[in-house]
Amino acid sequence: MSRLVLGTMNFGTVTSEKEGHEIMDRAHEHGLNFFDTANVYGARPGVTEQIIGRWFAGGGDRREKTVLATKAYLPMGSWPNEKFLSALHIRRACDASLKRLGTDYIDVYQMHHIDRNTQWEEVWEAFSVLRQQGKVLYFGSSNFAGWHIAQAQEAARSRHFLGLVSEQSIYNLMNRWIELEVLPAARHYGLGVIPWSPLHGGVLGGVLRKREQGGASRGDSGRSADALAAHLKIISTYEKLCADIGEDPAHVGLAWLLAQDGVTGPIIGPRTVEQLDGSLRALAITLNSATLTELDELFPSPAPNGAKPAPEAYAW
Repeated sequence: MSRLVLGTMNFGTVTSEKEGHEIMDRAHEHGLNFFDTANVYGARPGVTEQIIGRWFAGGGDRREKTVLATKAYLPMGSWPNEKFLSALHIRRACDASLKRLGTDYIDVYQMHHIDRNTQWEEVWEAFSVLRQQGKVLYFGSSNFAGWHIAQAQEAARSRHFLGLVSEQSIYNLMNRWIELEVLPAARHYGLGVIPWSPLHGGVLGGVLRKREQGGASRGDSGRSADALAAHLKIISTYEKLCADIGEDPAHVGLAWLLAQDGVTGPIIGPRTVEQLDGSLRALAITLNSATLTELDELFPSPAPNGAKPAPEAYAW
């Protein structure tokens, strides 16, 4: 699969269906074959999957050329069995996603969140049925703690089932918490790690430079604005570092993730074709050791006794 993952969260909200189709066309032109979505994405639940499904229906081996990942867990309605990871909801959610996506199988079916009230035996039994039926090839997790990954894998092992193949976590220079337990667990169990929010909601995307140039940025609103206000000096230093090496901050943020051990590919969420084209620059950037050290000093790892990587940092 491609080193960058096309995130479709904007399709059906800030990005129209026509633009979404153009972005997916361009992704294939560039060799980006891994598309990530979820059943709740869109102006209302299911809309984004429907947009992707209508794109697949355009033919040209679009589906065959795509590694397709979607998710289930969050509420799709107000009734009790329209959410979480009960066997009933897993079955219904998968069938509904397949219908909206216009396909007969999902490459990677992801749990959008841990379900603390459903036993792993029930979850894996439901997933094994989906795999036996040919509806899902692989299973992944999202927003899991390292302990959850270990629980899931050991429960799968007891059933002689493959278990998880991927974990999708928030991970970027400003949010490195997964380095404590999630990354080590993923490496131990052989899971690919797919970072979401690689630019911390736009804060790492050159927000200060764009502000000076009179442009708009995602980093200027909502939680991103709060993060920017709290770390203004650090972000200013980061943008200067990027300028010194002649690269865009957004591309440096993605390149840093690509350089991390265990990361399969960060999710980019372009709202336009132009944004997609620009993101590809990250694939050509190799950050040298001096730059990586500067970034570590500017955005230090949360691991205790930082001389050692987690989880060994907890030992002495």
